[in-house]
Parts: sequence; C-alpha cells; structure tokens
Amino acid sequence: MGSLTLTLCTGILSVAAFAPAAHAADGGSVTVTPAAPAAGADVTVRTGACPGGQASATSGAFVSDALLTGGQGSLAGETRVRSSIAPGTYDVRVTCSGRVMTGSITVASGGTGGLGRLGQLQQLLQSPTDSASPVAPVHAGGGGTAHFATVATSGSGPGTSQAVTGLALAGIAAVAVGFRTRRSRDTG
Repeated sequence: MGSLTLTLCTGILSVAAFAPAAHAADGGSVTVTPAAPAAGADVTVRTGACPGGQASATSGAFVSDALLTGGQGSLAGETRVRSSIAPGTYDVRVTCSGRVMTGSITVASGGTGGLGRLGQLQQLLQSPTDSASPVAPVHAGGGGTAHFATVATSGSGPGTSQAVTGLALAGIAAVAVGFRTRRSRDTG
C-alpha cells in the first residue's frame, strides 16, 4: 500500500508543479514561470491566445519588456524581475495583434530566491545593475551561425498538449510500477 500511496502523491505533485502561474483576466492565458520569482530572477512569459507571431509583455516588475515569439498562437519570451522591487503582486500586460491580455506576477520576498551565498555572488556578477537585456537577436559576429541560433529557439519545445500527454503517460507508468511492485511483494 505504501508504494501506491507514494505513486499517487507523486502524480498529484507533478500536476501541481506544472499548473500555470498566472491567468489572463480577459479569457486569454498569460503564464509567468517560475510562479513566484524573487527580485532579480529571470522569468519566462507565455501566452497561448495570440493570433499573431509576435507580442510584447510589459510589467512594472520587469527590467525591460519581453518580446514574445513563436507560432500557432503559442508565444514565449524571457525577461528579468527588477532586483530592487518590493515583494508583492504586479500586473502583466501582453499586447498582440491589437489585443491586450492581462495577468499577474507575484514577486516573492527574499531577493536571492534561496540561492545561498554562492548563488548571490553569481547573480551579482551576472547583473550588477538593472540594465536591460536585448530582446531581439543581436548580430555580434559568429560568422553565419548567429542567424541559425536564433531561428532554432523559436517554437522549439513541447506544447501544452504534449506536456499533458507526457504527464499522463508518466502517471500511468508510475501506477503500473506500483502495482507490479505490490504484486511481487504479495507473491514473494
């Protein structure tokens, strides 16, 4: 019975871990990952309700606007939470093709995000100020490979349906292993 309980708890935790962090108020979806970042943390903003291939995400919590790109209505982009921001909930606005979707981001207390002293030092060395990061490809050498590096990142990765299917299959596999383990204990 212990392995079955463990399997079910693991499945529930997996589903909870992949739940969206923020939802749009107007029916479209806006998610921010991680769900509760610390000040100075990098975040990914996603939307699945944009008919265009490009959008912009703005928030008073962000160092700079995030350029969201992708395809088939699913767009994503990255930005950074201001390192000097106070913990709390901040609005996030995503604008695409004349449509505005709103969501929110909750900045957690503790500007280090639980990084420890080494993580704090690395974060300080990587971003000593709230200077903006580029939101578009920067042609800075690299021969002819710079273009291919930016092309390969757009739209790569699983969509929502693939993620849900993978979680369902992983849950089924975990239950099967739990039953097999119990059966071997009962017979052995």
